[in-house]
This record gives sequence, structure tokens and C-alpha cells, in this order.
Amino acid sequence: MKSFSSIVITGASSGIGEALALDYAAPGVALALTGRDAGRLDAVAAACRGKGATVVADTVDVVDRERLAAWLTAFDDAHPVDLLIANAGISIDKDNSSLDDFSVIRKTFDVNVGGVLNTVEPLLSRLIARRRGQIAVVASLASFIGLPYSASYNASKAAVRVWGESIRYVLKKSGIGVSVVCPGFVVSRMTANAPFPMPFLMTSARASSIIRRGLGRNHARIAFPIGTKAGVWLGQTLPGRWTARLLGA
Repeated sequence: MKSFSSIVITGASSGIGEALALDYAAPGVALALTGRDAGRLDAVAAACRGKGATVVADTVDVVDRERLAAWLTAFDDAHPVDLLIANAGISIDKDNSSLDDFSVIRKTFDVNVGGVLNTVEPLLSRLIARRRGQIAVVASLASFIGLPYSASYNASKAAVRVWGESIRYVLKKSGIGVSVVCPGFVVSRMTANAPFPMPFLMTSARASSIIRRGLGRNHARIAFPIGTKAGVWLGQTLPGRWTARLLGA
């Protein structure tokens, strides 16, 4: 099982990103953490330092391609990265999936798709040159079926899931592992006010444990929990018209 000593985590101020940062923090580990909430990010960074980790934390917007690239490469210069977790994401659709306001849809894609590309691109050539490292692209179980809510979130996660699964084959020959992380419902600020049922809701600490085990083993897809994964599998195997009817379409 792989171990990691220099780790980048975007979206680290809450939810899965926060839990991963706290779990990876240890003496001899360097963490680069970004997040939107400065206060929460500072608290996470302080907690990680308290566990003995070296921490560089800043509220760098993953949409800001140039600033993020400069920040990532500066961290890599000091602490050559061996695990890159592109976790930052948003779900801001309204009840009608924002069809009356396409700016919300575009913003979702900018963060959830553009942010992943902006996180991976600056360090990819360095990882390839070193012929080692692991990339984690955080997608969602919602990426497998067109669900009634959050259309742009679901679609953006589908895009990064397929991209991550595809580049795994390309990067294997360079010694780089790629894992696509597909969580179900996890306790976070994103799910706090969701207007729909969330079966098999799990804590971010439990999600972190599953993700870390999968990354250490270079699993191609880390999908959980089993109940939600089974429901998604069933939805994919049914004829499209049946799935649509079950979802009320």
C-alpha cells in the first residue's frame, strides 16, 4: 500500500477535504490546503500543524488558473508532491436546475470541471518527470445518472469522472496512479440544506477512511457507500425510459 508525504488538497476547509487533511496530517507530512472559507481553513491548518504536519494554506480560488498554478508549483518546489487531490466543488443549482439563470450553470462547470483541470495541469509534467505520484479526482455517484436535482452538478461530476478514468490509462506508463472518487451523500456544508432525501448519509470521517484506503491501493474507482452504489448500478442497468419513470420524468 502506498504512503504519501507531500499532499495537495483543494476544498480543504470543510467536508471530505477537511477530513482528509486531518487524517493525513502527521510528522514528516507536508500539506498544501486550499478552501473558500478563510476562518475554517485556518482552523483546519492549525489542527493539522498540531498533529505535526508542515502546512501551507491559502484561500486560492481554483478558478484562478494563474494564481493556483503559481501557488502549486511553489509548494512543489519545496515539497515534491506525491498525492494531488482535486476535491474542490460546488452545488448551487436552484430547484429548477437553474434553467432560468445559466450563469449558475456556468459557474458550477467553472469550479467543478475547470477547477479540476487547473489543479492537475500545473503539477502533471513534474509528476511524470519524477515517475511517481497519485492523482485523485473527486466526482460523485450522482455522475452516473441524470437525477431530478442539481443538473449542472451532476453533469460536471460526470465530466471529471470520465476524464479521470480515461487519463488513468495514459498515465500508468509514466508511473502515475489515477483514482476517481465517487462518494454518495456525505455530511458537509454542501448537503446541509439539500431539498431531497439523502439515503445512506455518512460522516466525512468515514468517507476519508474509505478514500485513503483506496488511494493507498491505487484503486481506479473509489465509490461508496454500497447502498447508494447499488441503487446507481440498478438505475444504469434499467432501460432509460424505466429509469426516467422511476425518477418522475
